[in-house]
Amino acid sequence: MGTNTKSDIALTASTLASVVRHDLPASLVVFLLAVPLSLGVAVASGAPPAAGLVAAVTGGVVAGLLGGSAVQISGPAAGLSLVVAELIAVYGWRATCLITLLAGGLQLLLGTFKVARAVLVVSPAVVHGMLAGVGVVIALGQLHVVLGGAPQRSAVENLAELPGQIAAVHGHAVLVGLLTVGVMLGWNRLPRRSRIVPAPLAALAVSSATALLAGWDVTRLDLSAGLVGWVAPVWPERDWHGIVAAVLLVALLAGVESLLCAVSVDKQRDGGRSDLDRELAAQGVANIVSGALGGLPVAGVIVRSTANLRAGARSRWSAVLHGLWILLFAVCLWQTITLIPAEALAALLIFIGVRMADLRRLRGLHGHGEIPVYFATMAGVVLLGLPEGVLLGLGLAALSALRRLTGVTVRARPEPDGRWHVLIGGSLTFLGVPRIVAELHTVPPGVAVDLDLNIDFMDNAAFEAVHAWRQEHERGGGSVDVDELHDEWYAMAAGGARMFPAKSPPRDPERWWLPWAHRRGPTLPPAGPSPAGSPPERAGPAPAPDHLLAGAREFHRRTAPLVRPFLHAMARGQDPSHLFITCADSRVVPNLITASGPGDLFTVRNIGNLIPRWGAAPRDDSVMAAIEYATGALGVRTITVCGHSGCGAMAALLGGGEKAAGLPSLGRWLRHGDRSLARFLSDPDAGADEGALDRLCRTNVIQQLENLLTIPRVDELVGRGRLELVGLYFDIPTARVHVLGPAPGLVDRHP
Repeated sequence: MGTNTKSDIALTASTLASVVRHDLPASLVVFLLAVPLSLGVAVASGAPPAAGLVAAVTGGVVAGLLGGSAVQISGPAAGLSLVVAELIAVYGWRATCLITLLAGGLQLLLGTFKVARAVLVVSPAVVHGMLAGVGVVIALGQLHVVLGGAPQRSAVENLAELPGQIAAVHGHAVLVGLLTVGVMLGWNRLPRRSRIVPAPLAALAVSSATALLAGWDVTRLDLSAGLVGWVAPVWPERDWHGIVAAVLLVALLAGVESLLCAVSVDKQRDGGRSDLDRELAAQGVANIVSGALGGLPVAGVIVRSTANLRAGARSRWSAVLHGLWILLFAVCLWQTITLIPAEALAALLIFIGVRMADLRRLRGLHGHGEIPVYFATMAGVVLLGLPEGVLLGLGLAALSALRRLTGVTVRARPEPDGRWHVLIGGSLTFLGVPRIVAELHTVPPGVAVDLDLNIDFMDNAAFEAVHAWRQEHERGGGSVDVDELHDEWYAMAAGGARMFPAKSPPRDPERWWLPWAHRRGPTLPPAGPSPAGSPPERAGPAPAPDHLLAGAREFHRRTAPLVRPFLHAMARGQDPSHLFITCADSRVVPNLITASGPGDLFTVRNIGNLIPRWGAAPRDDSVMAAIEYATGALGVRTITVCGHSGCGAMAALLGGGEKAAGLPSLGRWLRHGDRSLARFLSDPDAGADEGALDRLCRTNVIQQLENLLTIPRVDELVGRGRLELVGLYFDIPTARVHVLGPAPGLVDRHP
């Protein structure tokens, strides 16, 4: 339901049942929630209460039918109430309706040109900070209403007037407010069956009924004109610069809130993603209609959308029906709204404002360095105003992003062997040159230096600084070995400076898993032909020691610093969770194919990943000792047998032992694979075709799992549920690991 078509809004016989079963009940839940919230947003905005209902109807029907999100609910949003209140104060209500209409036209234009994704570049920290600031302002303003007074124009004025308002508190108004908040807080503690209606509606109903029956002196909402007192929007009588700014502000804020709401709802549901461009265009049409009919600006709202999703909504018909229910209520039952005390709505808005400023949102921002952006935006909205606070947050977010892009990590330290290790990471620009130079000059002259460049960009100023230091250090008798982990910016620049003959080819960011022959340094010469049964001859001296020593140096320089803390913690003992039995084949690297690290696997490797059956001859204490130690002393919970394609041991079994001729120990060892061969030959698909070897390799894994069960201790632990046996098969050509099911089948599934 991401990319929608006309079929999404067509009630066919196949969809009618789903609408009645899922969307109709959900629409009633959202309708009961939307009515009090829409009235509250209208009151907080200083607009006629009916304007909130108009926006709710328009958002449900228009945005619901045309939108790109299947379950999002649109309507008047509390996050826009400050903007609307300011516009009403400056231009008047009718002119504000025209600004809403023009903002909708701009949203429609942006959606038509498919720029919705660009709107999402706004940092979530700015959006959450803006909403938190709006919540604080709403709560401070409506607190005056609950105390029996009137809100001031700014949060600062509300704070300044608060002591005097408390001194002149109106008793009945406070009682209504406390009762409303009390119901809101306690409603979710009731049993689920008792919570048929949403908490906001229950709070307003209880407080209204109590105030009416007790005869409290409260302020009633004025809705005597119903919905028939509509007047046409008019052009604002101010400079056009302010009007353009207002249109842009309403369009962008409503658009960003709607799109972020759609993305958030997508994360909570299964199915297709929302069509954001279509959603933005639909929000534009809804705002055009709402402005023309005298309603508040429309935006996607997360509280109602989440309630819609949790109520079981499956399609856009829930949003449409909820809008129709609100229309029916506004036309037929609008007089009941006059029974709601204004203090009750104010208390509801205080509760909503506090929820908007919920600091639990900081959990998602923690660790990303965006908490200052959040608090700066919130403080700016509260102290300066909504546009100023958003601009402040955007500016701080941009500066923070620039700092990260130009940030550089420089670390120089001596190694135990007397060499120095220098690591420079990040984006190397002229802004980081002072720090780079200062750290490089801490390296003593004349020492050997391993310089690791973990960078994604290097400008000329940074290259000149590093290159000049290298030349100076080498002139002083030292040496510098440069190793670039990403694209070779330094080598390319140095090649242009004619230090190197040419730029060396780019390398992958991670190279530890590559064979020696594919890394920079000594390479293995090609193997020449050799007689059957004899080891292959190699041209020239064997370079293996060179590779081993070079690999050890690379480990000391790059990997050891990373794993040393973990190995230090494991120095007194091991606690692996798996016994991993696999083939000694050089192409099978257990830690690579399982993405495991030190301490994870207790590994046994032998030719053919064979496990002798209990009491079988020839006896092999090595494998049995490993199994006993792993299950008895280490307490592993899993034993994994891993075979692989093209196994030489299985090829020897298929060849009748010819490949083991002249290797008597190997021949005796391969007898432990006889049952695997017999099991394979009993398969009607067995044969000498090109897939026979790999089928035998798979069959061998299953057989070795059965061999494990002949060991009394293993069988006992498996029976008690203390041990699990797993079979893996590594297909070398495709680099895929398959999980093999229990015998007798070869159930193959990807992990």
